[in-house]
Amino acid sequence: MSETPDLLTALRTTGATREFTAEPVDDATLRRVLDTARFAPSGGNRQGWRVIVLQSREVRRQLRDVYLPGWYEYLAIRAAGLTPFAPITDRAAEATAAANAVPIETGFPEHLDEVPVLLAVTVDLRDLAAVDRDLDRYTFAGGASVYPFCWNLLLAARAEGLGGVITTMAIRAEPEVRELLGLPDEVALAAVIALGHPVKQLSKLNREPVEAFTTVDRHDGEPFPGGAM
Repeated sequence: MSETPDLLTALRTTGATREFTAEPVDDATLRRVLDTARFAPSGGNRQGWRVIVLQSREVRRQLRDVYLPGWYEYLAIRAAGLTPFAPITDRAAEATAAANAVPIETGFPEHLDEVPVLLAVTVDLRDLAAVDRDLDRYTFAGGASVYPFCWNLLLAARAEGLGGVITTMAIRAEPEVRELLGLPDEVALAAVIALGHPVKQLSKLNREPVEAFTTVDRHDGEPFPGGAM
């Protein structure tokens, strides 16, 4: 196992990794990752997440096959200058772009079934405190009870010298995934997570500075200046 990064280094260098070596990840390592990830926060500490470790080659292949159409739609919508599947968008233009989607070899999605570790993270909808459930807009608050767990998985994997990525594209095919994985009606797919030994471990990420996304008192307030780093 490689040297464990300190917390701040891990937070600043844990990006999305989609290229892995052929080195396998043993079950003991994966168990340690899951054992650390389980300490993620959730509403009421209900811990509604469940993890399905996908080992069957056939199940992996079928998941890849239902994943790809949504991915190609994503690429087509993005190529049309839109944010793919944004809650507020030009739906007509999005539909036109998606209808014209064609397969484009991009690497990771086409070989999703070959990654060393493939996890389906699900959540029991009965355990989500979705406080925005009845608002007249897209709801997302319930995700606060499952996505911190997904992020903990990536951080825990980073501590083991691994890399990974969270992808939600398979949700586009949730009916097929539900049948494939035997999900009951009250359980939803939250993400698919790929893990493995990275071809290259990231050491620097590009992100907007604090003043670009932090304001004082109002959404249109002055940028938060903070102090010098």
